[in-house]
Amino acid sequence: MIISVPKTVRRLYFLTLLVALSCLFYYLLSWAGAWLNPLDRQEIPEGTAVRAFQYEYRGENKLSPGERLRLYYWLGE
Repeated sequence: MIISVPKTVRRLYFLTLLVALSCLFYYLLSWAGAWLNPLDRQEIPEGTAVRAFQYEYRGENKLSPGERLRLYYWLGE
């Protein structure tokens, strides 16, 4: 059986590049998910407990477009 060294090197290069790009894509999605999730995740109340909260909204002019988009994805409003 004849093994071609250049062909094997190309396959190893492709495999290495595929793994590296997959890892990069995974970490980018993980970063985006962490950026969109709320920082203070509280537990769901149990029994007859009720969670009462009030969001503090700032004026519309004070939020940058990026912050408004993040708030939209975060709260869904």
